[in-house]
Amino acid sequence: MKDEGKAIGGVVPIIPVPFDAGESVDERALRRLVDFAVACKVDAICLPAYGSEFYKLSEEERTRVVALAADQAAGRLKVVAQCNHGSSKVASALAKSNLESGADLVSIAIPRQFPVPEDDLLRFLAAFLDSFSAPCLLQDFNPGGPTLSTAFLTRLRAECPNLAYLKLEEPLSASKVAAMVEATGGEVGILTGWGGLYMMELIPAGICGLMPGLGLADLLNRIYWLAKEGDTDQAFHFFERIVPLLFLSLQHLELYHYCEKRLLQARGWLEETHCRQAAYQPDAYTRGHLERLLQRALRTLEDAGLGKSEVRSVK
Repeated sequence: MKDEGKAIGGVVPIIPVPFDAGESVDERALRRLVDFAVACKVDAICLPAYGSEFYKLSEEERTRVVALAADQAAGRLKVVAQCNHGSSKVASALAKSNLESGADLVSIAIPRQFPVPEDDLLRFLAAFLDSFSAPCLLQDFNPGGPTLSTAFLTRLRAECPNLAYLKLEEPLSASKVAAMVEATGGEVGILTGWGGLYMMELIPAGICGLMPGLGLADLLNRIYWLAKEGDTDQAFHFFERIVPLLFLSLQHLELYHYCEKRLLQARGWLEETHCRQAAYQPDAYTRGHLERLLQRALRTLEDAGLGKSEVRSVK
């Protein structure tokens, strides 16, 4: 099930990068997570993104995890390679390496460390997009600040026809999504991020999918397509039961990493939950609350026919 003319639709989960006790990338565990994504029957995966701790990886590690994911996917789903960098030259080099390693699409987050005038931002993105012909997904993640406008998206699309998708993370964006879909004639697929928390209000506005974590990708994919096909009551039946878990994890990016890896461990797809330092270590109250929410989430998965309700304990 995917939108007409789109290479990807529905859930495109972010693959977390697993680490061993010495904080080295656990390649065997990464391959297993790709297999889980295949089992979730999604169109594509994305890495290394914010949800992959990309900002803690060396450039060599960033291209290595993409190569591993593409090799393990073996054509069973598409691989979106995130190439975030503040330099368009360096980001373009990352894109070239990732495409040579087997990535199907390229992605980049707009650099928002410092305010940049729109014309300068356009030059940065055009230089990046013009360096390859593969379809590109643009992410705009700017907590507390403005994101790109419909007019800017239209200008960029006119200059760079390989801009195929835009991922937005902001709340209260339904009108913007609808305007962007209309302005681009649907040629730029709009996806929502932020764990999928805004998906139910944005599906009627015209999003083509969402980019959440991997831990609930199968359930969120079920919810998306139920809502997309008009069964909103059933979609809300499942969605409202996992919102508390989404809300907890999204309060802090490093807490998100902890929750996501613990969820994957509880589901039996990840043995260890190590994050690279600096990492957030939740207190006993937060851990206890998370465990209660995991129990609820896994019971919901079981009700949806997607798994058993037993939570695997922390080792």
